[in-house]
Amino acid sequence: MRRRELWREKPEKPTGRWSFSSGTLQSPEESSLPPFRAMASVKTYLTKFKSFMILFLSPILLLPLIILVPNKIVRCAYVVILMAIYWCTDVIPVAVTSLLPVLLFPLFKILDSKEVCIQYMKDTNMLFLGSLIVAVAVERWQLHKRIALRMLLYVGTKPSMLMLGFMFITAFLSMWISNTATTAMMIPIVEAMLQQMVATNAAVDVCQGTLELSDKNKAGEFPGNQVIFEDLAAQKHEDEDTKNMYKAMNLCVCYAASIGGTATLTGTGPNVVLLGQMQELFPDSKDTINFASWFGFAFPNMVLMLVLSWLWLQSFYMRSKFKKSCICCGLKRRSNEKVIYKVLQEEYKKLGPLTYAEINVLLCFALLIILWFSRDPGFMPGWLSIAWIDGKTNYITDATVSIFVSILLFIVPSQKPKFNFSSQTEEERKTPFYPPALLDWKFTQEKVPWSIVLLLGGGFAMAKGCEASGLSEWLAKQMEPLSSVQPVIITLVSSCIVAITTECTSNVATTTLFLPVFASMSRSIGIHPLYVMIPCTMSASLAFMLPVATPPNAIVFAYGHLKIIDMVKSGFIMNFIGIASVFLSVNTWGRSIFNLDVFPDWANMTSINT
Repeated sequence: MRRRELWREKPEKPTGRWSFSSGTLQSPEESSLPPFRAMASVKTYLTKFKSFMILFLSPILLLPLIILVPNKIVRCAYVVILMAIYWCTDVIPVAVTSLLPVLLFPLFKILDSKEVCIQYMKDTNMLFLGSLIVAVAVERWQLHKRIALRMLLYVGTKPSMLMLGFMFITAFLSMWISNTATTAMMIPIVEAMLQQMVATNAAVDVCQGTLELSDKNKAGEFPGNQVIFEDLAAQKHEDEDTKNMYKAMNLCVCYAASIGGTATLTGTGPNVVLLGQMQELFPDSKDTINFASWFGFAFPNMVLMLVLSWLWLQSFYMRSKFKKSCICCGLKRRSNEKVIYKVLQEEYKKLGPLTYAEINVLLCFALLIILWFSRDPGFMPGWLSIAWIDGKTNYITDATVSIFVSILLFIVPSQKPKFNFSSQTEEERKTPFYPPALLDWKFTQEKVPWSIVLLLGGGFAMAKGCEASGLSEWLAKQMEPLSSVQPVIITLVSSCIVAITTECTSNVATTTLFLPVFASMSRSIGIHPLYVMIPCTMSASLAFMLPVATPPNAIVFAYGHLKIIDMVKSGFIMNFIGIASVFLSVNTWGRSIFNLDVFPDWANMTSINT
């Protein structure tokens, strides 16, 4: 009977709602989510589909521009805005975004395909490609590591001088090879050195603590609890000092890597963009900017920024307010200096003696620098004037030199050829007479960042489209009211805007977007274009505040010694230091080098081949 009653009982009405994600029935308590949880769920879904929405909705939402105003200027603006959105949000790779002009400019009848495609392999692109290949050779044979360790051994082992040494060496290497490769090489050296220092400090602390505790027990002057509290306070402060040491030494490397690239024309992408935009927008400017003139302006600025950055990091992280006995301080200092020197020596010994390949790479590198500086120094005739100038045509540029040295790296042997055939073994006779070259194409194509080359080409194509469509001229007219504003204020404001933008966008993309606008503005208000373009180019490299701002920041952040707030606090002052240094440089020796006080004739008009 009981079974029957149970069978006849009406089942309870199910309450709650069915969850399709879990396949179960949720209770009312579970189904009725609080408002903030529901909002969090919506936010999660929006984040999930953010890239999809930006990628497909951006071109659709911008379509009314070209539908309502069927104008060539508006069609070009559509492409520029779309590229800016994709570059800033990174919904597709920046190199792929850079290829959009090849598709959209012919499609919208702005430029024909031949005119667009030729922008991707201009003289400036070849200059940058040649310098990248030379940098690959330096990295392959570890020449940069040998130079860095040898210079560090000369600098000394005091913490303050060691930090300055790390900064100058990192900046020097970043002038010639990528800041990413420089940081990736220097940070392991810094980590190994700091770990040994911490271990040495701990050993010294144990020794000192034992001696002090035995003295106190003998004297009976201090209670045991007070000793414990003093030791805990001292240990806590020493841990804080150690953390600050790690932060300072890591930050000094990534900051120096970003600063060092500004000193040479090929040291960082924005500098190359400036050179290309000058050739595109102002073709009559000739060699106003070349390797020698840029180095004369930017190298003193780099030194100034490094010194100010070193002073800032010293004052912010390396101050020690805890008073210790002179004996303990002296013992730790001597122990640390010995440890640092030992670590650097061990790292240098691992490289072994200078190899034949390293000597050849060093010779090619030195040849490249000598030819760059002596081609057209400006204060005297260079070797270019011997046979390669015909009227207004210069047949050889800095790109010719970089490609020449790049080709040499695929010819010069990496091993010493053996001419004594009689003493060779059977295996040696089977091997080819000419040893392998310093570089082979398989290794080179894997290491060269081709995306940067495409990014540069996309920027030049965009600038060409702006000129051909009349968008640059339209922007210049809109900015004519700025002629009443002091040029100094315009430069400062534009530098700040670029420095803020580059924290969340690629520095090359930032420069590519802003330079054509600033060039049009300078023409419309009658100031030297370089007076605005140079500070903004330099400001694009001042990415100090966020880990995502530049690869060196990301590498340092990945080691786990820094929090985002640490980078923001120190990076904010670094941005101020950078903008102030660039402003000072442009308004002092920059005026005389580039003649910035006079509006040049070549800026009055631009030639457009349509």
